[in-house]
Order: sequence, then structure tokens, then C-alpha cells
Amino acid sequence: MSVTLNGLTFARVEAATTVLGTTKGGWVYASQRPCYEAKLPSFFVMNNPLTERNVAVALGLPSADDKPDETMEALTSDDLNELASHVMAGEDFRAFTAQQDGPWEVRALSESEWKTATSQNLVHLRPGLTERLCDAPASNNRGAMMDGRPRPNEVLGPASRQVAAMAVHPKNAEVTAITSVPRERPLPNVVARLALTPLRQGSPKRVPEATDRWSNLRAELLWTTVLGIVPSFLIPVLRGMSSYAVDGWVNLLFGGLCAGFLTGALWRPKRPMLRYDDVS
Repeated sequence: MSVTLNGLTFARVEAATTVLGTTKGGWVYASQRPCYEAKLPSFFVMNNPLTERNVAVALGLPSADDKPDETMEALTSDDLNELASHVMAGEDFRAFTAQQDGPWEVRALSESEWKTATSQNLVHLRPGLTERLCDAPASNNRGAMMDGRPRPNEVLGPASRQVAAMAVHPKNAEVTAITSVPRERPLPNVVARLALTPLRQGSPKRVPEATDRWSNLRAELLWTTVLGIVPSFLIPVLRGMSSYAVDGWVNLLFGGLCAGFLTGALWRPKRPMLRYDDVS
């Protein structure tokens, strides 16, 4: 099933629960935690990023047929919002929404919508390209929306003029990473697409901002001791250098802390996944 608005075709994405982030415990994965479920309703999305011809057709320009059908990299997020507003003001959008139970909107994808559509093979993005999203940039998943709606920009400073974006590895289309791009400035290899999605209403369900810092500290002390400090003192004892375990305790303690820090960068026990139904 598909929907056409102002000459733009949107494919249907089935409702799904998508897992975002990782449960890996190493601190190098901190920006991808906590791992959480996002429960999304069915929505519609363009399979490919917007081309110059797509934009001209959507705007009703008489020269649309003369425009190249190549991925457009000159669109800013503000341009995309203007295009979405133009589509929502059209007759096709009014006819579509008249048949729906609630309000809908046209906008860029949120991260959870992008991941859901990708898992259903409905979003295509060439290696080396970066796609603008509608979310605000964030350092981790704390405060993320769990129903697919856009993450609002709640920061000050330079980050307030950025938007989140999904980047694809230059050689491996299976490898993606969340990043950010300027809202008001186009960049090479940065593209955009539109989605037709239900307007979420009411209070959002969000990943909790707070974390159990005391529990995390206790776990870090435990694993630093087990994987760093204890082996640091045990090695000279097993090698018949028991006296050094006493005389050189400062060096051994420092070495153990360094070893614990290095192991913490790459490995710690898996963190639990935050289930959608567990958040009130």
C-alpha cells in the first residue's frame, strides 16, 4: 500500500516495536545507552531521499520535467520543513487525512522511525550518505521518545542549531551511526526525505533521564578490583616476588587501576533493556 501526495510516493511501514541502542556495558558504548524499546504506529515513508525533480514536482513548478532525478544535497532542515508545510497545504493531504481517525503530519523521520522503516527494507540510503532527521541531537538515549515522535531540542548553545542525522558507512551499507548536521546549512553528501506519520498527542513516554549512579559506581569498583587491582597484586606473588607486593604496592595499585580502566572501556556486564511497558 502506498500514498501519493503532491507527486511524492510514500510506502506503508507496518506498526512495530523497535529496539534502539545497545546493552553493551563498556563506557565506549555510553552514547548508545540505555537500550530501549520504541513502539511505533503504522506510517508512510519515501523509499529514497528527495531528488531535485521530486522537490520541483511537489512544489508544482512548471519546469519539473527538466530537473535532474538525482539525490538533492542542497536541502537544509528549514527547507525540508517548508516543503512539508507546502505538501500539508495541498488537496492530496486534506483528502488523505479526511479518511483517518486522527491528525497526521509530513516531516523528516525520527531515529526510531528510520530504524523501523529500514528493518522493513523500506528506506534506502547509499553508502557514504547522511540523512537529516527531525530529532534534536543528544549525547545518549536519556530522554529519548519511546513512541517515535521527534525528540525536541532542549539544549542551549551551538547544539540548538543542529539536528540529528543518520550516517551510512562509505563502504558498508549495514553500518550506520547517529550524528548531527547544521539545521540551516547544506553539506555535501547530506540528504533528506519526508515521511507521512500520525501526529502523536498527549504526554510523551520518554526514556528516564535519571540513572542509578550509586549502583553504577559500585559495579565499577567491583570490576576494577576483580579485573585490575587483584591481578596486579597476584602476578608478582605467583612469580615469587611477594616482597614487591608489599614494597611496591603504590605502583601495583596504580597499574591495577589503569588495567581496570582499560577493561571498563571495552567490557562490562550487559545493561538491561528498557521495555516500553515498564515506563509509566
